[in-house]
Amino acid sequence: MSKNEEPIGNGEEENWSVPCKQVKMDVSGSMSALNFDSPADLFESLISPIKVETFFKEFWEQKPLLIQREDPSLATYYQSLFRLSDLKRICLQGLYYGKDVNVCRCINGKKKVLNKGGKVHFLQLRKDFDQKRATIQFHQPQRFKDELWKIQEKLECFFGSLVGSNVYMTPAGSQGLPPHYDDVEVFILQLEGEKHWRLYSPTVPLAREYSVEPEARIGTPTHDFILKPGDLLYFPRGTIHQAETPSGLAHSTHVTISTYQNNSWGDFLLDSLSGLVSDIAKEDVALRTGIPRQMVMQAETPAAALRKLSGFLRTLADQLEDRKELLSSDMKKDFVMHRLPPYYMESGIDLLEPGIKFPTLDSVVRLQFKDHTVITVGPDEDQSDETPQKVIYIYHSLKNLRQTHMMGRDEETELHGLRFPLSHLDALKQIWSGCAVPVEDLKLPTDEEKRNLVLSLWTECLLHVL
Repeated sequence: MSKNEEPIGNGEEENWSVPCKQVKMDVSGSMSALNFDSPADLFESLISPIKVETFFKEFWEQKPLLIQREDPSLATYYQSLFRLSDLKRICLQGLYYGKDVNVCRCINGKKKVLNKGGKVHFLQLRKDFDQKRATIQFHQPQRFKDELWKIQEKLECFFGSLVGSNVYMTPAGSQGLPPHYDDVEVFILQLEGEKHWRLYSPTVPLAREYSVEPEARIGTPTHDFILKPGDLLYFPRGTIHQAETPSGLAHSTHVTISTYQNNSWGDFLLDSLSGLVSDIAKEDVALRTGIPRQMVMQAETPAAALRKLSGFLRTLADQLEDRKELLSSDMKKDFVMHRLPPYYMESGIDLLEPGIKFPTLDSVVRLQFKDHTVITVGPDEDQSDETPQKVIYIYHSLKNLRQTHMMGRDEETELHGLRFPLSHLDALKQIWSGCAVPVEDLKLPTDEEKRNLVLSLWTECLLHVL
C-alpha cells in the first residue's frame, strides 16, 4: 500500500454534483469506544449512525461520507489512538527517515520533503514541526499502537483485504501535501485539533495509482469542511483532496485507514486467468495447438488471430461458469502472508500453542481463526515432475509479524500453512463451514486419514476440540 495513501473513490459526475452525505450526532456518553464483538460490529460502529448496508449501497466507491460527531467520549477515544506526544516514546524504539517517517510541507502547490538522513530523533522532528511548519507523516502506526492494531486487524477480517494506516501531524497554518488522489479506499479519523478539507471531482475514477494534480486542473471544490476530533470522513480512491490545519489553532493529528489497493475485478481476473488457462489446456487440445508462424514478430496481431483469441476467451468463460472446484489464487496467498496477526493483547492466550484437548476419532471439532485462514489449490511445489499434481493449501496469519505489517514485501516474509491431497477437499469444506463437526463424520475413506487431518489442523492451532 502506498505511503502516500489518503483517500479513494468511484465517482460519476452526478455523484459529485451534490454535497457528500453529512451526519451530525449528539450522542454524549453513548459511544465511549468502538464495538469489537465481530469484524462487522467494528465496522458498523466505526461508521455509526450509517448502517453497513446503506454505506455499501450509496457511498462505497461512489461518493464521500462525512460524519460529524459531537461526542466528547468518542473524541477522547480517538485521541488515544495516536497523539503527537506519542512520537517521543516511539522514536526511542528506532525509526528511520523515509521508511518510518516523512517530514514534508506543501509550498506553492508542490511537496517539499525535509527528511534528514538515517535515524529519527524526536528533538529534530519537533524542531522541524515548530520552526519549519512541517507535517510529520508516520507510516503504519499499528506496529506500535495496540488499539490501532486491534482496529485494523478486525477491518482486514471485514474487508478481506490489507488495511494500512498513516498518521499526519500538521502545525497550525500549514499544509503537508499538495492536491492529489490515491489508489486506496480511505477512512479518515480526526484525532487532535482541526483540519480543513477540500475535495474535488475525480479525474480518474477508482484510480489504480497515486498522482499529484495541479491546482489549475482540479477546478473548484465539491466539498469544503472542517474535521474535529471524533469526526470521520470516507471517500473513494481517485478522489482529489487537500487538507490544511487552520491558522491560530492547535496542531492537527489525523489517521488515514486505507484498504482495497489492487483488489478490483481486473486484479482478480489477472490472478485467476493464468491457472484457469493452464487447467483447461490440459483438457482442450485446441489451446495446445501452436500460434501462426512469426506472429510474435509482427507489429500488429492479425485479425484472424484476434478472432481465435476471442473464441478461446468465450470457451474459458463457458467452462468457468460450470466450474465447481477452487480457483488457484495468488491474491489469497499475498493477503494472508502480509496481513496482521490476530489481536491477542487482552485475551491472554498463546496463538502458537494448540488447545489442551487432543483430537481423536471420537472428538467433535470446530475451525478457529477462520477470519485469518484461506484455502486454495495449486501445483504441488515439492513435486519434481514436469506436470505436478494439484494439492490443497491452507494458509494462515497466526505467525505473522505485526512489526513488519505494510512495511514493504521483502523476500524474507514467510508463508505459514499446511498442504493436503486434493482428495481431502470435501472434508476440509465440512470443517470450513464453521460448524461443529464430528471427526468420524468427515468425508474421508479411512479413520487414519480423518485422524491425521484433524491432528494437522489442531497442531497448527486452527482447530478447537469441543
